[in-house]
Amino acid sequence: MNLPSGFKFSGVSCGIKASGKKDIALITSDVPAVAAGVYTQNVVRAASIDWNRQITPTDHLSAIIVNSGNANACTGEEGFRNNQKMAFETANAIDCTSGQVCIMSTGVIGQQLPMDLVAKGIKRAGNELGSGDSDFDSACEAILTTDKGTKTAFRSFEFEGETVRLAGMAKGAGMIGPNMATMLGIVVTDASLTPPVAQDILKRVADKSFNCISVEGHTSTNDSLVLMANGQSPAPMKHWKALHAFTDSLTELCVELATQIPADGEGASHLISIKVSGAENDADADTVARSVAMSNLVKTAVAGADPNWGRITSAAGLTSVRFEPDELCLSINGSSIFEKGQPVAFDEQKLSQSMAENFEAKVEIRIGSGAGEAMHWTSDLNEAYVKFNSLYTT
Repeated sequence: MNLPSGFKFSGVSCGIKASGKKDIALITSDVPAVAAGVYTQNVVRAASIDWNRQITPTDHLSAIIVNSGNANACTGEEGFRNNQKMAFETANAIDCTSGQVCIMSTGVIGQQLPMDLVAKGIKRAGNELGSGDSDFDSACEAILTTDKGTKTAFRSFEFEGETVRLAGMAKGAGMIGPNMATMLGIVVTDASLTPPVAQDILKRVADKSFNCISVEGHTSTNDSLVLMANGQSPAPMKHWKALHAFTDSLTELCVELATQIPADGEGASHLISIKVSGAENDADADTVARSVAMSNLVKTAVAGADPNWGRITSAAGLTSVRFEPDELCLSINGSSIFEKGQPVAFDEQKLSQSMAENFEAKVEIRIGSGAGEAMHWTSDLNEAYVKFNSLYTT
């Protein structure tokens, strides 16, 4: 790993999860950091969302505290007070104010947090903070719920002889439907940014990454993506070339993190990548790509390695985006199967075998000759997903 300077991490178990797995993560900056955030657009939201919206963007964030196994959503006034207590306990543990603490919660909706256990966990997490790779790994593990494993990504770049580093962690496998930054995501960097610049960059990056993924199209009550930038790298970041390099690095990192989520979709046997090009603008391309990604008929066809291209062309055409059907082209895993509005002869058995043998199913759609393009990523849909989610709380 190549972790940014000036950050510490820890992950501990406090007993929220009956399994005894880690369920409290703490990420801190040695100096007050600039922070930006994007959050769920669901009107039914966790207490942590309202708290974080009041805090970010800021130039004095000291910590992010995360609990997993309990969403603290739809928990009323008691849930709000418990969220406040998490901030106060974190502030006491690392010697800052509660207004310098962002909070993330993830897990089952509608249950109150066991605050005696949580308070002890936060204190322990404060005592176990470290700046090593194993400390980062512990924090990554502690934010998980139904994930099969941790989701991480790293980037760095040089500007005027100085290095800027970025490190990210995320969690998410179900209740994934992009409408801001689907899941929990944390990115730390030693770049020097201002709050307005950090917020603007993060929003644009989220629109190209976390807002372009889905599993079942369900926008969570707790979705949060927070960026912390503590300025510990001496690289001068006011030059537009430096900000451009940072934006590119952050975009690459967030796309890598985001695509790990549908790849880990509950019960998923395929990651489906959907590229739409030839639209009049990027927004139109995004609308078409999203329509295909959200189609259960497309998702089940991929699960069965069935190159049923009619489902894809139909999903592409059911939006408000206008295009000429005789310009529509489609390929799956590099095999052209529909060109200029006409079916193309292809080896159905060979393509089915390709879909079965490759974890990623690559769908490419061209709807015209415009410059607009977009990418979306989703998981397939099969019996394993239905079984898993039918038994989630029981």
